[in-house]
Amino acid sequence: MEPRVIITLHTVLLWKHRIHLILLLLQLSLPEVAASCRILRCNSDFVAATLDLGSSGGGGPGGAAGGAALSREVVNAGYCSALRSYAMCTKRMARACRGDLAYHSAVQGIEDLLIQHRCPRAGPTAQPRPLPQGTLSGDTCLYEKSFHSREGRAPEYLYCGVFGDPHVRTFNNDFQTCAVQGAWPLIDNEYLFIQATSLPTRGGTYGTVLTKISIIFKNMRQCTEQQLYRAELDNVPAAFADGSVSSGERRGHHSLTVQTQSPGRHAEIRAAHIGTLLVVRQSGRSLSLSVRSPRSIVEAFGPEQDLQLCVWGCPPSQRLDTLHPLPPDSSPSAAITAHAHCAAVLPARDVYYQACVFDLITSGDLNSSVAAVSALQDAGNMISGRERVHLLLVASAEQRPHLTLLLLPLGMLGTLTST
Repeated sequence: MEPRVIITLHTVLLWKHRIHLILLLLQLSLPEVAASCRILRCNSDFVAATLDLGSSGGGGPGGAAGGAALSREVVNAGYCSALRSYAMCTKRMARACRGDLAYHSAVQGIEDLLIQHRCPRAGPTAQPRPLPQGTLSGDTCLYEKSFHSREGRAPEYLYCGVFGDPHVRTFNNDFQTCAVQGAWPLIDNEYLFIQATSLPTRGGTYGTVLTKISIIFKNMRQCTEQQLYRAELDNVPAAFADGSVSSGERRGHHSLTVQTQSPGRHAEIRAAHIGTLLVVRQSGRSLSLSVRSPRSIVEAFGPEQDLQLCVWGCPPSQRLDTLHPLPPDSSPSAAITAHAHCAAVLPARDVYYQACVFDLITSGDLNSSVAAVSALQDAGNMISGRERVHLLLVASAEQRPHLTLLLLPLGMLGTLTST
């Protein structure tokens, strides 16, 4: 009997060890299943934290606003803070990402950059902005629904369009052409940050075009984490920087989604939690952006967010006279050709027609008219009330080069196009 008892006891102990081992493995694996490797999120946060540091040179917003460019010491300190935050993010992902090559590449890259920039291991980290509060009704994360429940009506939407040289139609329906170069903020409020980069056109005298657009949807803990979208010339992805096409899943819907009608050249981003629609597209050899957003979102910014091209337009020193562009070769035939071509592709002699003529004359490229045509189409799709789509641009002798905008009813289109 004793041998059998020993064998039975040994078997029971063996199975107990196996059960404990299985439970331990399950305990270790469950968090890993719930928190799969998200190294791309760490990458996206690092890019967002260093976005302003990379554009702090003379052509960026600091120079335009009259302030001095950031010193090398300040930039390096900010970069080191971002690197330390990046390192902390990768440490949190260590278990879920231990078999991911991108994770190990990021860890090694951070180590190299810390050494290269002589960053102390201990020190401040990049701090996120305070989370905006009070916009949502309950936890629906659907702006239109919560606004209607709260106010009993639909929200008022505002529109901004940036395209071509670049031309800016502000949320207040001002229309300006900017001479800006480098990185400039288009929108900077508590929910959204959009930065556009303009570079000189090839062979142009003073013309510039949009070559890069960066969009940051800021963290809203009820609805979505911070998300980054970036488009460059010849690369307009239908996905966020972390490779996802949606974010912030809640109760069967997503707060952020990306889709496209023309892969590589068009992206439509819907931000349901802030009721905002954005369209990024490449038209010819430049990028363009159209934004429709509720007034309460557009106006949610503080006094320190004082440079937004979509809100106030270009700084006065950066505005160009759209009605009187100078052709590169000073040839009258260039203006005649430009007017004829733009009249053929656009329905009215409004601000989009003037922008088209300006772009053709300054660039000498007939294909540049595509930017104005696409911008008008996007405005028509986003602005409610067809009579509000067209704007008439006029300049008096006393106000030139300052420009005055008047609304153009559709009833006037026949008169305008026949002149």
